[in-house]
Amino acid sequence: MSKIDPSLFNTQDHAPQWADEPCPRCGDKLELRHGKHGAFIGCSSYPRCDYLRPCKVVEHDEDVEKVLEGSACPSCGHVLAIKKGRYGLFIGCSNYPACHHVADINEQGGTDPVCPSCGKGKLVARTSRYGKRFYGCERYPACRYVINDKPRAEVCPECGFGILAERKGLLYCPNKGCDYQR
Repeated sequence: MSKIDPSLFNTQDHAPQWADEPCPRCGDKLELRHGKHGAFIGCSSYPRCDYLRPCKVVEHDEDVEKVLEGSACPSCGHVLAIKKGRYGLFIGCSNYPACHHVADINEQGGTDPVCPSCGKGKLVARTSRYGKRFYGCERYPACRYVINDKPRAEVCPECGFGILAERKGLLYCPNKGCDYQR
């Protein structure tokens, strides 16, 4: 039978690094707190002092899944990488804090139809925070046109609306008041 190492149960050896650190604002003790967004470190004299900080420092390189060798960011020229974010996988620039270029990982090389609302932007595929796919104008927030079904770059023969939408193999006109289907 093996002996148990008594140092495993010594709390002084396993104390977090912030345990002996005083609050930078008032000098009181810091303690671990829990809120609706998870754990954080806050001052023990809370209503009087409202100092807080996250438990761990967020590193921007932690979310990189794979670097895409031979690809270049269209904005800054650095290498692109597949990254993991709160809405799933996406392609982003490896020079992240300086460059914010992002591309959808499911993007296909087809031509995007022109937005029928503003006529300037294109309808691009996006993913909602719940994982649902939708198509919206790339000029958002200047143009807020969105459609749930996949748009096709065809003009409606009945009303002349700029796009047709595809749902379950059926093409229809998304313009309100037009009943065109094919």
